[in-house]
Amino acid sequence: MRPLLLPRPDGTTVRYEPRADPLSLAPGPAPLSRTVFSAAHVVADPYADVSPDSPAAVDWEATLAFRRHLWAHGLGVAEAMDTAQRGMGLDWPAAAELITRSAAEAKAVGGRIACGVGTDQLTSGDVAQVTAAYEEQLGLVEGAGAQPILMASRALAASARSPEEYVSVYTDLLRQASGPVILHWLGPMFDPALDGYWGSTDLDAATETFLEVIAAHPDKVDGIKVSLLDARREVELRRRLPDGVRCYTGDDFHYPELIAGDEQGFSHALLGIFDPLGPLAARAVRALDEGDTDAFRALLDPTVELSRHLFEAPTRFYKTGVVFLAWLAGHQSHFTMVGGLQSARSLPHLARAYELADGLGLFPDPARAAARMTSLLTVQGVPQ
Repeated sequence: MRPLLLPRPDGTTVRYEPRADPLSLAPGPAPLSRTVFSAAHVVADPYADVSPDSPAAVDWEATLAFRRHLWAHGLGVAEAMDTAQRGMGLDWPAAAELITRSAAEAKAVGGRIACGVGTDQLTSGDVAQVTAAYEEQLGLVEGAGAQPILMASRALAASARSPEEYVSVYTDLLRQASGPVILHWLGPMFDPALDGYWGSTDLDAATETFLEVIAAHPDKVDGIKVSLLDARREVELRRRLPDGVRCYTGDDFHYPELIAGDEQGFSHALLGIFDPLGPLAARAVRALDEGDTDAFRALLDPTVELSRHLFEAPTRFYKTGVVFLAWLAGHQSHFTMVGGLQSARSLPHLARAYELADGLGLFPDPARAAARMTSLLTVQGVPQ
């Protein structure tokens, strides 16, 4: 393979020699010591004549094929979450179809699936309307045979006037749920509209409200997914959970240490970074099944630099890097995203993502990845 000239933010280029030997990561069974979900991206239809304001146009076969790839490596799929551009290009009608199709596919192949329940059919509304929107989506997810993930709601953040209103809404939903759900606390770094969720911008106060909801209905809460990018806070929170309630880390900065755990416990995982890292992450967690924490850390620690790069501020645009890597890895034939979000990261950012991912051996066919990277660089005005 020929070297590539990769652009840097200062306007210079560096010569990069692509890796020739990818990691060999064969499919395998689900890990036993941790429950591991990958939040999965959607593949846009590149031939759809759409604008950023158009309804989402999805390539369903490529989207489902990627989920089969994750299931083959033993991972669960967290469907219709923010990684799937929920609220950033994927509208509710498309999300509803995604949930229905993916749940049917999971049943067909024996894959584990949990799906996001939100309120994105609303642009605004009072607390009663927010509750009704949640109920509609909860019914669809349970009707499809998937586990619900009660996602944080922009509409609730805008309409709730006190912590008590959050407690009321979530209490109603947990009472109606037919089985245990996962509660999702997404921080404002992922979605600025969620600032002050649980009724306070003081995270300590918000945590108390969150724990109040869980403590009142522990039988209806399988676990919590925490996406605050604060490892200390997550550890403190998981130590206060009722027995039987899991903590699923959503911390894309500190996941190796949180999954490995300490003498008082560990986190399971529900992570967007496990979209591009899926096979490697599954192998690493299977090392924990054998009690080999050193092997787990040796596999996963080197991936943190890539994850921190993809999730750098503004963090909500990490989806662009995730889809970009899926294209380079051959999981889709193009680098197009719903809502035109492929334009949300700069060329130097994408070039660095390629360099880091290639260095880790994540591309099954490094030559194809290099050729695709070359084509992107050329069309963007970086001659090779």
